[in-house]
Amino acid sequence: MKIINGKKIAEKVKDDIVKEVHSLIKNNFNRPCLAIILVGNRSDSKLYVSLKEKEAKSVGIDTHLYKFPNNIKEKDLLDVISFLNKDSEVHGILIQLPLPKHLNTDNIIKAINPQKDADGFHPNKNPGVISPVYASVLQMLSEIKFNPKNKKIFILCNSLIFGNGLAELLKKAGGIITVSQTKNKNEIKTHSLESDLFISAIGRANFITKEFIKTNSVIIDIGISKDEGKRVKGDFDFEDIKNKASYITPVPGGIGPLTIAMLFKNVLFLYKNNSSLKN
Repeated sequence: MKIINGKKIAEKVKDDIVKEVHSLIKNNFNRPCLAIILVGNRSDSKLYVSLKEKEAKSVGIDTHLYKFPNNIKEKDLLDVISFLNKDSEVHGILIQLPLPKHLNTDNIIKAINPQKDADGFHPNKNPGVISPVYASVLQMLSEIKFNPKNKKIFILCNSLIFGNGLAELLKKAGGIITVSQTKNKNEIKTHSLESDLFISAIGRANFITKEFIKTNSVIIDIGISKDEGKRVKGDFDFEDIKNKASYITPVPGGIGPLTIAMLFKNVLFLYKNNSSLKN
């Protein structure tokens, strides 16, 4: 079994970003700028935002954080997005999800200028922008030279919107994809025991053990939760399956760091494709 080191891959991605940003600044361009909108006081959301701010600084990307109370009116939030859409110094906009239930997430996402959508969620997003999580999965598969063509791939997820979006990309690469929301262990085994690649994003600590795993399959763990001891865990029981899988992503240190790096790659792409840029 080999570990897919998300931190190490992320460092390479960030090194490339640093070089490009340095070159742009050397030629008298402004730094790329990401506007982050945070609504409410969820501890996990605040943690993710602080990590993004810290990592953005390390690669030379500016961030502007817009914090709002949990009870903000949808119209007020849409007004902020409209303002950011018109601000030529803002090149990417990110809404930290999830939003409070009284806000319509689809309406909020659709209000973002598609040419500033750093997360790649807008239905009319720039075709050069891929959701950072999806991009991270593809990057990891590239790193281990896993070719999806004619491979059976099982995606277990809470959200079919998420699962189907990832499936679409892997289908384009020739994969044979099954997407499921089931929590029934027998139904999961029907697909997982035949799969060359098993991706899970259900957020249930250590839910998947070696009995679900095809020998020498590739495991990508997107789920993040905490066990009874409040330790961060993935969906896969790492210790139980590590000797059965060929490659596996750890939690933490797997998909998370790479997702943030891919977000900044999107911001840099949007920055370079913004026709209003001037030096």
